[in-house]
Formats: sequence, structure tokens, C-alpha cells
Amino acid sequence: MILPESKIVIVEHSNKKVYDLGDSIAKVFNANKPASDVFNEALALARIYESGVPAPKPLEVSEVEGEGWAMVTEKIKGTTLADKMAAEPSKFYEYLEQFVDLQIQIHANHSPLLNRQRDKYARMINSLTNLNATTRYNLMERLDGMKKEFQICHGDFNPSNVIITDDDKWFVCDWAHATQGSPAADAAMTYLLFALNDKQQADAYLELYCNRADLPMQVVQQWMSIVAAAELSRGRTDVNDEFLMNWIDVVDYMG
Repeated sequence: MILPESKIVIVEHSNKKVYDLGDSIAKVFNANKPASDVFNEALALARIYESGVPAPKPLEVSEVEGEGWAMVTEKIKGTTLADKMAAEPSKFYEYLEQFVDLQIQIHANHSPLLNRQRDKYARMINSLTNLNATTRYNLMERLDGMKKEFQICHGDFNPSNVIITDDDKWFVCDWAHATQGSPAADAAMTYLLFALNDKQQADAYLELYCNRADLPMQVVQQWMSIVAAAELSRGRTDVNDEFLMNWIDVVDYMG
């Protein structure tokens, strides 16, 4: 695959660049990203798209000469919800209601061939060599005790991954962490992503989500340490590791 000269960089991270190609979007990973990971992400997006969830259509997976593997999707023309919230702070709670309703709408869907959430979280927890064995054991025990559910979960649902078109249609992008699992776990991850930047917004989100989903807040809170550990394992440079570590203290001392 050869990228056109007219390409425009939208986002650049340590492991990938995202380009606007005009009518499509190309996510180009660096050379050490395994091809299997890229194909798995494309497969997950295809399954999400086929389930009827409002997501970009996957178009192509190919190798970019001199760079790495790339995944190309259709371009959803619009503005991210994060940008709208920043530009119109007085409408934050109005936007938040629509954001929560969209997440609940996604959770109402199933895709039986998606990777399982608890398997993914188990792998992520066990990869955390900076946590001692006792803490990892307690996290795994907690994960094992959670209710088994199989709804579609985004895994990184936050306003920057929601695009609103000019005719007010809402789409969700970046399905790299999609799984089938517990909506409460997905809500716990969204809460943490809000809390990394604004605790007040995070609390408003959690209260609204639980009210709209008719879900006890305690059920979401039980997932917090697990999803914090999962987020920590990603090693994202823009995330506060100390904040996440504060959520991972789950050791119960026996008297």
C-alpha cells in the first residue's frame, strides 16, 4: 500500500500515526506491531460493524512500505464529542446524556465471536510485572468472581472516540479494545478515563450511567481495580500511572 501525497496526519502516538486520506482513514502502526494484532483489530471492527453498532466500515489491511501494517476504514466526517464538549461547556450535561445513551445502546448488542473481556483482562493483569504476585492474585480472584456477561463493550469509550456528523448522527471509532463482556466493566473504564482529567465529570458520568442503565453504582465500582490494572498494562504515556495504582489496592488482609 502506498499512501497518497495528500495525506494529512490527524493523530500521532508512539506506536502509530492516523492519516486522513480524503474519503478514508488509515491507522499506520510502527514496524514492531505484529501483523496478527492489526488483522485482529480489523476483524473486531468488522464484527462490530456487522452487528449494527454505528461504527466506521473496515476497508483494508495492508503493509505500508517503510513503515508497518495499516488498517484503513471509511471516514466519518464530523466533529468529536470531546471537541464539542470543550467548545460548548454549557452543553456538557446535555452531551453527556446522549453519550451515556449511546453507550447503553451499544451494550444492548451481542457479537458472539468477539474476544472475551475476562480473558483479555486476565492477560493484561498477568503481564503487570510491576505489581507483586499477591496483588495480581487478588485481582485475578476478583475478576473470576465477577458475573459472566457477553454484551458488546468498547473498552475505551470516551468522548474523543465519538464522532458527530453535521446531520447529528453519532458514530463510535477506535474499536481496538472491543470485547464481549460486562457493561459495568466498560462503564468502569469510561469512569476512569473521565477521572484522569476531571473527577467532577467522572462522577456525573457514573451517576447518569447507573441511573439510565438501572444498575447499582456498587456493581461498576467493583470493576474499578480490574480496569485500572488493565489500563496500567497498556503503558500509555498520556495516562497517570500513580492515579491508576491508587485504584489497584485490592489486597484483603486476613485477621
